[in-house]
Amino acid sequence: MWDIQQDWKPIRRVQYHNAGVLDICFDRKYVVSCSKDTTVCLWDRQTGELIHQLTGHRGPVNAVQLRGNLAVSASGDGVAKLWNLLSGNCVKEFPSKDRGMACVEFSPDSLTIFAGGNDQVIYQFDASSGELLREFKGHSGLVRSLHLDSANGRVVSGSYDTSVRAYDVRTGLPIVEFTGWTTSWILSAKLNYRRIIATSQDSRVVVIDFGHDLPGMEMLERQYRPGVSSLSRSVETLQKIV
Repeated sequence: MWDIQQDWKPIRRVQYHNAGVLDICFDRKYVVSCSKDTTVCLWDRQTGELIHQLTGHRGPVNAVQLRGNLAVSASGDGVAKLWNLLSGNCVKEFPSKDRGMACVEFSPDSLTIFAGGNDQVIYQFDASSGELLREFKGHSGLVRSLHLDSANGRVVSGSYDTSVRAYDVRTGLPIVEFTGWTTSWILSAKLNYRRIIATSQDSRVVVIDFGHDLPGMEMLERQYRPGVSSLSRSVETLQKIV
């Protein structure tokens, strides 16, 4: 762990996994890590103390997300699990229909879980009931990354088919697709109010800027707080001008 306000000064090192760490997330209270060793570790952010090692997956745990006292993990065993961090128990499971899961996204209100993986499908689950609400299709390769724009009802995905896609969360329908901008797998895709940023196995970082050189973009920017997404409005603005 590093302190980004103190010139990236190292704070502490925590260690418990016995294989590669594949993902990590944190908030003010916890740090959560997941590993090829099939486990999820919960750490106290302030002390670095291990609180729980969460076991139950039967394959590498590829992704993890944290919301308050809940965490969700996605594994190559084809199951996403919801964990109660106070007890360390798994409280719900969300299976894919075929093959392993590689990414997961947890809505800020903790009500919805999105997961994707090797079967090229993005699943939307009700976190409370475990019900499968919707499937998002269109990718032709493993779905490696998901990022939810909950304010505007959009989810962005990155895939080994080298494409980045955005879907409408309410309908499951695709909004926009970007293909052919890299020569290898998309490993991560994130968005804010005007940009999608994606990273690829070919060492490229792709920035898709819906506001580039648009007249009046400065006025549009003032409508949004930093970090709040509005992909839909940016696309609409671009379409009107074009």
